[in-house]
Amino acid sequence: MKRPTVIGIAGGSGSGKTSVTRKIMEALDGHSVVLIEQDYYYKDQSDKTFEERLRTNYDHPFAFDNDLLIAHIRQLISRQAVEIPTYNYEIHTRSEETIEVEPKDVIILEGIFALENEKLRNLMDVKLYVDTDSDIRILRRLQRDIEKRGRTMDSVINQYLSVVRPMHLQFIEPTKRFSDVIIPEGGENNVAIDLITTKIRTLLDA
Repeated sequence: MKRPTVIGIAGGSGSGKTSVTRKIMEALDGHSVVLIEQDYYYKDQSDKTFEERLRTNYDHPFAFDNDLLIAHIRQLISRQAVEIPTYNYEIHTRSEETIEVEPKDVIILEGIFALENEKLRNLMDVKLYVDTDSDIRILRRLQRDIEKRGRTMDSVINQYLSVVRPMHLQFIEPTKRFSDVIIPEGGENNVAIDLITTKIRTLLDA
C-alpha cells in the first residue's frame, strides 16, 4: 500500500495557516485527507496545580508533547488508526476525551511549531510556511480573541507584546528556513496554493 503524503503547515499566530489548510483540503477533493492540529498536543498538566498551569507559555515549543505527536504521525503513515488527545483550556490540561483518526492518503499537520522539531520535519513530504506581516497577524489575533474568546483589547495586546511576539521571533520565524515553500499573505495567495496542490497531486499519483 502506498505511503501517505505528509504535509506540514507552519506560520505565526494569525498568519492564515487555517485558510491555507482549508483551501488545500478543498483542492484535494477526491483524495482522502486528515488534518492533525498541533494544538491538540499540548502537554498534559494534571500533575500541576491550577496556579502552575496558568503560568504555561503556550507559545513556547516546550508546551507541546512532540513525542506523542511524532508517534501518532508514524502510526498514521503505517496505516494505523490513532486516538489523538484533546485539550481543555478552561482547566489548562488535557481532557479525558480523545478523537479517533483513521489513516488517509494525505496527512496535514498544522501548527505554529509544525516545522520546529527535526524528527517531525523528517516525516514530511511537503513543508510550508505561511508568512504574513506582523501588523496583519496582530489585527487578526485581536479580532479573534475579542470576538470568540471574550478577551479585552488590553489583555490581547499585553500578551502579544510580552509573550507572542518574542516567542515568534525566537522560535517560529526561524523555522521558515526549513520550508520547501513560503506562502506570503496566507489564504489570499491563490497562485501559491494552486502550485502546491498541483505538486501534492503529483506525489499522490506517482
